[in-house]
Amino acid sequence: MIKTKFLSTAIGSMPFEDPSYAVSVSLKSMDAPIWSQLPKLGLLEQMEVQYSENIPCAVVDTEKNRMFFQTDVDYSEKFAEFYENYMTACEIDGSTETGISKETHDFSSMAISEKYSKGIYALLKTLKEKGGKLPWLKVQSTGPVTFALSITDENKRAIYYNEEFRDVIVKSIVMKSRWQIQQFKPYAENIICFIDEPILSAFGSSTYVSVKRDDVVSILHEVIEAIHAEGAVAGIHCCGNTEWSILIDAGVDIVNFDAFEYGETIAMYAGHVKQHLEKGGTLAWGVVPTSEKIRVQTVETLENQLEKVMDNLASKGVDKTLITERAIITPSCGTGSLAAEDAEKVFSLMAELTKRMKEKYKY
Repeated sequence: MIKTKFLSTAIGSMPFEDPSYAVSVSLKSMDAPIWSQLPKLGLLEQMEVQYSENIPCAVVDTEKNRMFFQTDVDYSEKFAEFYENYMTACEIDGSTETGISKETHDFSSMAISEKYSKGIYALLKTLKEKGGKLPWLKVQSTGPVTFALSITDENKRAIYYNEEFRDVIVKSIVMKSRWQIQQFKPYAENIICFIDEPILSAFGSSTYVSVKRDDVVSILHEVIEAIHAEGAVAGIHCCGNTEWSILIDAGVDIVNFDAFEYGETIAMYAGHVKQHLEKGGTLAWGVVPTSEKIRVQTVETLENQLEKVMDNLASKGVDKTLITERAIITPSCGTGSLAAEDAEKVFSLMAELTKRMKEKYKY
């Protein structure tokens, strides 16, 4: 990890219906542009559904506007084919002329098509036409924990509790993450891949009391290692309060949290955070609110909030210079549910804030 020094990026969703316009907003307002999830275009662009394509036994019911997993069928052949594709993509080819083994990783069996993501292909088209390489670029995947706890089987039981299906989902997200990184490698010097895990804000609640911490750490670690295998930087986004040490223990590079509403919660894990930063990790401060509260914000109010929560962490024994050198600025969450004009203000203020912080700290 290099020192990010208030680099700006965003969470995946935007409220626009024109993919090209979403690309232009991204390229104009972020140091690390994103491809945009566009939920207003329909069911296939929704958070979990967008990543369900080609996962065995996933059923997308457009009439009822939902998806689920069909588990009451013989899925042995489908699973066998899935694992064969997974193992082939991950295997090492030692038959090169130089004698140096290399990964053959072709993850196209889990590609995300344009039908499921207009945003990926709009950004790829623009970058290809532009030529050259961006310094930074960000992609994202719905986190496997959020995916598996949000989507059910045909009996409306969360698919997370079916261990066979849970493993397939984790490995599907692995493949989709690596496929995305491969698509954008020709157009960026550095790629960040976020794992979006909003459901972790409910970790430890009575609803998910049977979800074990070690299992969550292991699941997240598997995806993080896959992202690292592609030479990319791994981040985890959670837009509510959670046990932040889970993310750090899983080995993530970037911890992204809502620093507007929950900014002081990160200091509750100051020991973990200090170790995380000293090892080269980063905190992504989601200090730009993605609610109607954006309407009364200015760059000054956001700067004050960011300084307040950074100082609070520093007061717990974490060096302020280390905090600022390893800081990223983001919105608190995706903007997909906002009015378009509110989203525009989110990105405009984020761009102003990151510029101001860089100037203030002479970065």
